[in-house]
Order: sequence, then C-alpha cells, then structure tokens
Amino acid sequence: MADKLLKNQTPRYSNISKLQKSLKKTIRGNVLWDREIVNYYSVDASAYQIIPDIVVIPKNERDVINIVKIARKYKVPVTVRGAGTGLVGSALNSGIIMDLKKFDSIKIQKNNVKVGAGTIKGNLDKALENKRKFFPPSPSVGPYCSIGGMIGNNSSGSRSLKYGSTIDNIEKITFVDGYGNKITLPESREYGSKIFKLSKKIDIEKFPKVTKNSSGYRLDSIKSIKDVHKIIVGSEGTLGIVLSADLKITPIPNNRVLLIVEYQSEKEAATNCSQIVNTFPTAIEFVDKTIMKNINHRFDKKSKCLLFVEYDSEIKNIQKRIKKIVTGKISKIIENNLDIQKWWKFRDSSLYYSSKVIKSKTLHVIEDATVPVERLPELFSSIKKINQKFHTKSIAYGHAGNGNIHIRLILKKKKISIIKKIANEYFDIIIKMGGTITGEHGDGLARSEYVKKQYGSKNYKLFIELKNQFDPDSILNPEKIITDKSMIIKNLSNY
Repeated sequence: MADKLLKNQTPRYSNISKLQKSLKKTIRGNVLWDREIVNYYSVDASAYQIIPDIVVIPKNERDVINIVKIARKYKVPVTVRGAGTGLVGSALNSGIIMDLKKFDSIKIQKNNVKVGAGTIKGNLDKALENKRKFFPPSPSVGPYCSIGGMIGNNSSGSRSLKYGSTIDNIEKITFVDGYGNKITLPESREYGSKIFKLSKKIDIEKFPKVTKNSSGYRLDSIKSIKDVHKIIVGSEGTLGIVLSADLKITPIPNNRVLLIVEYQSEKEAATNCSQIVNTFPTAIEFVDKTIMKNINHRFDKKSKCLLFVEYDSEIKNIQKRIKKIVTGKISKIIENNLDIQKWWKFRDSSLYYSSKVIKSKTLHVIEDATVPVERLPELFSSIKKINQKFHTKSIAYGHAGNGNIHIRLILKKKKISIIKKIANEYFDIIIKMGGTITGEHGDGLARSEYVKKQYGSKNYKLFIELKNQFDPDSILNPEKIITDKSMIIKNLSNY
C-alpha cells in the first residue's frame, strides 16, 4: 500500500526497569524517573499533558548517541525538549524525554555564531549585543526559549518580514539521527545527496504560498546541495536530535523608527497591510481591541485595533512616504530606542494579555495559520464567521506583514467537542487561500493530523520516505508531523 505509514509508528515497550538500568549504567548525565520529575516534564506551554517514563539530561554528545541507541534497542520513543515554551505539545511524549539544557555553549565568530542546542535565546542575545550583532528571529518568548527549540519549530517572530525565520538564518546543523549516527549538514555528502534527491520530487504547487511556514518537512527550501541542512529546521525532533548549529548573525541597526497606527476595523488594517508591505518595513504587527486595553496609552475610542510598523533602514524620509499610504490614524512616531523597546514589550506581551482575559491555559490549535498577505482581510472574515457559527469568541494578534495572525479561541469546557470541527473548517479555508496551518509554532499534537491535507498525498509520501531514511524505527518523537491518529483533543490537561 503506497500510502502506508511508517513501520513501528508507535513503538511498544514493556520492560522499563531494564531500560532504566541500561541508561543508568551507560549515561554520564542524569537519568530520572521520580514522580515529581516526570510530572514536571509532562507539560509545556501548551494545554496538553503526556507523562513520560524517564527523563534524561545528557552531559555530552556521547550520552545523546548512547541514549538514542538504547532507545532503539528497547523500541522506546525518545523526544528532545528545549525550554518548554512550545504552544502545541511538540516536545511532549511517552518513553524518554531528553533535556539538552547542558548544551549551552556560545562561540561568536565574525558573521556567525556556533551555539549548543540548549542555549537560551536571551543569553545569546546578551552575548551578541556586546559585539553589536544579533540573531534575527525574535519570538515573543525569546528571553526564555532555547535555540534547539527554535530550530525544531522554525521560529520567527516580529522581524521575520525583513530578516526571515530560523530556516533563513542558519548555516550548519550537527545532530544525531534515529540510528545514533552523528551527522553534520550540509557537510555530509551521503545524507545530503539523499535529501536533495527527495527535494526534486516534490509537488511544489501543494506547498503554501507564504513567507513563513512551519508545517511538515521543508523540502521546498532546498534549492541546492548547500541547503540540505534546512530539512532539520521545523522537523520537531522527528528526524534527529540537534546538538549544535552555526547561525547567521547581523549587525544591529544604528537607527529605528516605530509607528503606532490605529484603525477602526480589522478589515481596514488588514487591507492596508498589503500596501505598507511595499515600503519594506522591518515589521508590521497587529493587535486587537483586547490587547489594546492593556497598553498604557489613550487611544481614540473608535479604534478597534493597531498596527506596529517598524523600519530600521532608509528611515530619513519614511514618515513622508508612509503618511501617503497609511489609511489609519498614526497616533505615535517613536525614534528613541528605549521608548521603542517599551512599546514592543506591549506587543510581545500579547500572549500574556490574552491568557489573562481567558483566565485559563489557552488551547492553541488554529492560532498560527498564515496566508498570503493580500488575503489577510479574508482571514479576518473567516474568523468572524467561525465565531458566529460555533458561538465562540476570539482574541487576535500577530505578524500581519507575513499574513500570520494568532487566534486565541475563547470557549467553555463543555464545548471542547467542537474544537476539531472548528479546526477542520478553518484549515480548509486556510489551505484554499494558499496558506499554511502553522507559520512558526509547528504541527505538534495540535496539527500533525492535518499535514497530509496541507501537502497532498504525493508530498506526504515523500515526508514518510524522508522520515524512514533518518529514523526507520520511528523512535524520534513519534506521532508528530507524520501520524494516522487524531491528537488534537487527546491528552488535553486543562479542559
């Protein structure tokens, strides 16, 4: 059967005590299975919970290799975890959870930096700032997330409009595959040629027509043999466990200007985005009325939403040019760097502000869809129709310049059964628009069942072939990206 899923898709394991002894005997790092520890690692920033059997904190690369080999021997899943800031349960699983927090090295060079997978982005930012450089991807949880997690999810953030996502800012990746082999891409010609061969078989028309995408395996990003390392970006630890990476770094801009623009409707703001994008801003960010209420500023009572529009180059005459294009009310023009940072903190706190309103852990399912920016008004119309049809409410904010809007659903516990119906309808709409079901947060437990719908059978078969090349026994984070199970409402912890 051509569409057959991976062999041993869900590894079965029974003798955990032997596994524990084998790991304890072999691993120099920590091997833990206390109730408090496994409970701690059973949750992340998502609404899901899966209790692992064992938690390992490897000390070095040899530990990682041995853990994978032992997991393969016992047919037990091994799932790598960063800082636990993921929103869709990508790093939750049974079996072994591997925490790479000890892999936190930083080595800065002229135009790149080599970092360990466990390096916290906030620490990297501080180290680079001393050299007047920065690593462009900037998720709102940047001070707390790990580089390995950013690679796993293909993180991006506010300034991806100009600087791209993680996949656009990475030069080399060293990882351990499902056999226990240590591989560096793009240096390995053997692995590189296999990946490149698969990339030439894709049905490119089925890939999203967007500027950022974290769904499935990014075979479309491989234009030459020099790009093969990009396949690991966004793979959520299903192809290999990242040990380290060489990241591109960029000089910190000398000047920036931030415009805060008020609009009387979401449709007006969305429509205006298509025009503002053509002025080459660094960022165009959207926040709705709910988020606005938390910002310490007196806005027009008629305003329903804001755009944050930032420039960091050729800013001398930008105010004249932008005033001709903006249809909303420019309420602030900020050039002082400290004031710019203060206003960005309002935007970066949107997740916190929305959670405060909802007063519970938000279910992140339809929250990361991305469409071509010219179709952004349709996205907002679709959300309105879904709220009317399913009697739900929502909070919206996100990266409008990329067509990537985060939607936080507000629904009562008794309505949990409608989540899948909403996702089915919403993702059909997004895919028909040429969009992606996830722009930067990944498939995880929430969206992996929709990957085949996103890419079609031909590309999905290539994804399965790729997975089998790197992880033939499917021990690396099984049921993520490739799955025949519905995980969207299974393992919800707070509903």
